[in-house]
Amino acid sequence: MNAGDIAFPNLGIYLENVPRYFSVFGFEIYFYGVLIVIGMIAGFFLALRLAKITGQNPDTYWDFALIVIFVSVLGARIYYVIFEWDSFKDDLLSIFNIRNGGLAIYGGVIAAFITLFIFCGIKKLNALLVGDTCVPGLILGQAIGRWGNFMNREVFGGYSGGLFSMQLPVAAVRDQSDITEEILAHIPEGANYINVHPTFLYESVWNLFILGLLLVYRRHKRFDGELCLLYLGGYGLGRFFIEGIRTDTLLIPGTALPVSQVLAMVMFVFAVAADIAVRVRLMRKRA
Repeated sequence: MNAGDIAFPNLGIYLENVPRYFSVFGFEIYFYGVLIVIGMIAGFFLALRLAKITGQNPDTYWDFALIVIFVSVLGARIYYVIFEWDSFKDDLLSIFNIRNGGLAIYGGVIAAFITLFIFCGIKKLNALLVGDTCVPGLILGQAIGRWGNFMNREVFGGYSGGLFSMQLPVAAVRDQSDITEEILAHIPEGANYINVHPTFLYESVWNLFILGLLLVYRRHKRFDGELCLLYLGGYGLGRFFIEGIRTDTLLIPGTALPVSQVLAMVMFVFAVAADIAVRVRLMRKRA
C-alpha cells in the first residue's frame, strides 16, 4: 500500500491517497478539524430546527451555541491533556496544537452539560427542555466528527480480519504506539500494512442509531430530560463496548482501567437509574 491509501478489502473498498489536510495560501488545514467544525454546524442547525418545531425561541440557541461550542472544544482538549499528560509535560506549547488530533469527546460532553445548566440558570430557562432539544444535534455532531479520526488514521481497534477490517499503511498511522503487538503479529510477511477494527466507524454508526432513536422518541417522551437520559445511556452503552476494542484508550492514572470505558458505564447506569426513578415518581403522582 502507498502511504496515503486506506482500504476495506473485504468490502471491496480501496481508497487511494486519502489526504490528511489541504493547504490554503500555504497554511495546512487538517480535515480532522474541518469535520469537527462541520459536525458542530450540523448539530447546531438540527437543534435550531427542533427548537422551532417545539415553539421555543431560536435566539436562545444562537446565544447558547456561541458559548458552548468554545467551552466544549476547551473541555475536550483539557480532558485529553489530563489523561495523556506524559505526552505534553515536556512540551507545554503542544497543548495548544489541536489541528492534528487530541480532543476527547467526553471532555466536550461534560463541559457542554455544565455550560447548559449554568446558561439556563442565568437565563431562567428549563435546562432539561433545552438539553432535550440539543442532544440530537450533539450526537449528530459526534457521528460526523468521528470521521476526522478516519482522516487522521487513528482511533482504531485491535487486529481484525472480519467484514469491516480496515487496512492502513504502518507508516501512515498517526501514533505508532497505537499499533499493538497483536496487530504487528498479524502483518502478512513482506507487507507494510495492518488490519484493524475501524472503531471510529463503529461509533459513528452507533451514534446515528442513537440519533434515530432520539428523533423518533422525542414526540413520545414523558418528561423533560428524558432525551438527555436516552442520549447518556445509549451513547454510554455503545461506547463501553467500542472502547474495549480500541488500542488508544486513555487510562486512569496509576491503573490499567480505560477512563472512557469506566465513564461510559457510569453514564449508562446513571441514565437507567434516573429514568426509572422519574417514572416511579410520575406513577405515584398519578396514583
